Amino acid sequence: MRILSVRELTSYIKERLESDPFLARVWVRGEVSSCVYHPSGHLYFEIKDEAARLRVVMFRSQAARLEIRLENGTAVVVRGYLSVYERSGSYQLYAQAVEPEGAGALHEALERLKERLQREGLFDAARKRPLPSIPAVVGLVTSPVGAAVKDILTVLRKRWPLARVVLAPVSVQGETAPYEIAQAIRRLNEMDEVDVIIVGRGGGAPEELWAFNTELVARAVFESRVPVVSAVGHEKDVTISDLVADLRAATPSAAAELVAPDRRAVRGQLENLRVGLDRAIRRHLDWRRLRLEALVRRPVLAEPAAWICARRREKVAQLEERLKNVAARLVDERKARLAVLSGRLQALSPLEILARGYSVCRRADGRILRDAAEVLPGEKITVQLRAGGLLCAVEETYLGNRNSESRIMLKNL
Repeated sequence: MRILSVRELTSYIKERLESDPFLARVWVRGEVSSCVYHPSGHLYFEIKDEAARLRVVMFRSQAARLEIRLENGTAVVVRGYLSVYERSGSYQLYAQAVEPEGAGALHEALERLKERLQREGLFDAARKRPLPSIPAVVGLVTSPVGAAVKDILTVLRKRWPLARVVLAPVSVQGETAPYEIAQAIRRLNEMDEVDVIIVGRGGGAPEELWAFNTELVARAVFESRVPVVSAVGHEKDVTISDLVADLRAATPSAAAELVAPDRRAVRGQLENLRVGLDRAIRRHLDWRRLRLEALVRRPVLAEPAAWICARRREKVAQLEERLKNVAARLVDERKARLAVLSGRLQALSPLEILARGYSVCRRADGRILRDAAEVLPGEKITVQLRAGGLLCAVEETYLGNRNSESRIMLKNL
């Protein structure tokens, strides 16, 4: 059997306690006793009930965020993890949060609501919209008499006085606050000119911020078609409306800074744009000037008359050459055609017929004789030969048979 040292046994117990998932995050209800605020900032106390007591340690970083000051006899709910303080050999609760009794149930309900809304996608980053860079109209859902509205208006006037603010006054705490806030968001959505909405209030105790942890307000923020900035309490306060909104601001003043551009920065950007535009215009004009100078140096613009005359002379020479070519081609075609027709005409010429031994007889009146019966003996006729002609007197005419030719006996005079 192994014998353990006190340290080994204590370490073993500590390890077993810290490895138990149930003891890693527990809520314990009890009455505060032996409460000591140490100069180091740590907080030491006990919580007890009618049957037992438990030592509690709360380190400085968590104690600084407490919303309440603990007093002996206060009924509280403590959240933390269980471990062993080896030097004293005692187990104790290391507190991470302390709330007044009754707040624990609310906290559990809040956590359940968060989980359900997260499953439904109300917290998804993908659905969150960017804010308009320069809003013309800012909707404001907050109390009309609180410090938050004054802070927001002061920042908006300073940064971007051109923006118009539409205030939807509501109660920011109390039983009617959730309904008023949700209705105000919906009314601002019905105004087409509203570009962005700020929803929020100044700091306060957790129960005073509870309206912004309700499902009614969360649904109204989620359904808003206008981007919503949630600014509830101080930087350490995170509500459900912060998680649903398109953007969370640490404070109302910070929300105004996120929504409104800095007029000095905008003026600087406009000046940079003006300078850039001026440079671009100058570069464009310089390029156009160089282009124009290059065009002016061209012959067509330097001596337009000479250039036009030269171009016209060149064009006339080209047309003249084309005309000559066309005319020569037409003449050659006409010559060839004439030669063909001349050949045909030559073959049909009466002279060619006369050259073969034929002649043409005409009466005195010039009519051509085609039949011997057309003249009488003693009548004078002319006979045209290939070369020259004869003046003859008809001695007699005779007609052959039906199939023979008519003949004339001629006497040359």
